[in-house]
Order: sequence, then structure tokens, then C-alpha cells
Amino acid sequence: MFRGKNYKESAKLVDRATLYDPAEAFALVCQASKAKFDETVELHVKLGVDSRHADQQVRGAIVLPNGTGKTRKVLVFCKEERQQEALDAGADFVGAQDMVERITKENFFDYDVVVATPDMMGIVGRLGKVLGPKGLMPTPKAGTVTPNLAQAIKEIKAGKIEYRLDKTNIIHCPIGRVSFGAEKLMENYTALMNAIIKAKPAAAKGQYIRSCVTASTMGPGVKINAQKQL
Repeated sequence: MFRGKNYKESAKLVDRATLYDPAEAFALVCQASKAKFDETVELHVKLGVDSRHADQQVRGAIVLPNGTGKTRKVLVFCKEERQQEALDAGADFVGAQDMVERITKENFFDYDVVVATPDMMGIVGRLGKVLGPKGLMPTPKAGTVTPNLAQAIKEIKAGKIEYRLDKTNIIHCPIGRVSFGAEKLMENYTALMNAIIKAKPAAAKGQYIRSCVTASTMGPGVKINAQKQL
């Protein structure tokens, strides 16, 4: 794989065999960031569970203390009498059956999160095959199927993220930007890891947190000793 000059320079700062303390890891990520834009910092957590089993799923949502550094676009499905309420709370797009048709006929996907009131799930459910693969399907567990539209929208805008296992039993989440600095990234990391640990399924056996790696968009991965400072 071709690696650019900046990546090679950054990689020299990181010992791939070392498990770094979390605070040291985030300081390294910031130091290794060489891009000309404000890189997103992600966390990748491998868990000792099997995502093929329903009783070993790990999924939830959390408002990060310092947000993600990105303003997310929100689409809301609700009845006409509540659409102004959603717009006032900060929703970017609001609709009902008209929005279903826009998505199916026009391939409209210019949003990051979908929120729906419970009475709209009969309509939204028809979009499962379209929204599901993109990770956009609203669910009660993520707090995106709710009668409390204003609270849900404000939390998403404030930096609420959803965490969920992929097929390889890894959770991938953005936890901020390089410009946040190590301290704020550390605060977001701690909040997310505590949520993941709290969500441990009763059926999970053995070591729960198998590995934890952080990296900026263009930077090298830094392994974290996840047993420390949690």
C-alpha cells in the first residue's frame, strides 16, 4: 500500500507494539496529525462478543461531553401538526409520506441522522431496506424513535453519537477533532468507553474489551491500554 510522506513521518512517532495510556495516546494522535484540515479522531474498539447472536449485541447512544466537532444534519418524520416544533428545535428536514417518496424516488440522503415519532414508524418501516444498510434507520435504543422531538434533535446537534457493533465485533466512533486537543478527546473517550462497558451483554464471556485503537483521518493508529483510567 502506498503511504504518503506525511503518513510516514507521523508513523515514526508511534510504536506499533506499545499499548499507550489513553492521555498519552491522544497527545500522540494530535502530534501525528499532519493534514491541512482539522482531522476527525476516531475510536475503534474490538469486543469479546459475537454480533451474530441477538443476546450479545452492543448498541446505544451517548452525548459526548465536548461534542464531535461536526454539525450533523437531522431528518425528522412526524405528523404535520408537529413539523414546526421539529424545525424550531433545529431539524434540517421534516416530513411524512412526502419524505418517503423523496427518499425512494429521488435517492435523497443529504442528512446524517433520522428521527421519528413512534406513530410514524409504520411509514418509516417501509424504508428499512434503504435506510438500514446506511445505518440511518431510527431505533428506540438509539433514542431516535421518540415522542420528545425537541430533546432528541438538540442532543444530536450537541454531539450525540450512536455506537454499535459491526459484523467483525468492532465499534467505530468519531470522538472529536484534532483541534480539540488531548484533554477534550480524553474526556470524550472516557464517556464513550464507560457507556460501552455499561452496555456489556450478560451473555458475554471472557475478556470484554479485546483491543482499542485511536487514529485521526490521515494518521497512524495508536493502540490504547483500555484497562487504564476507566
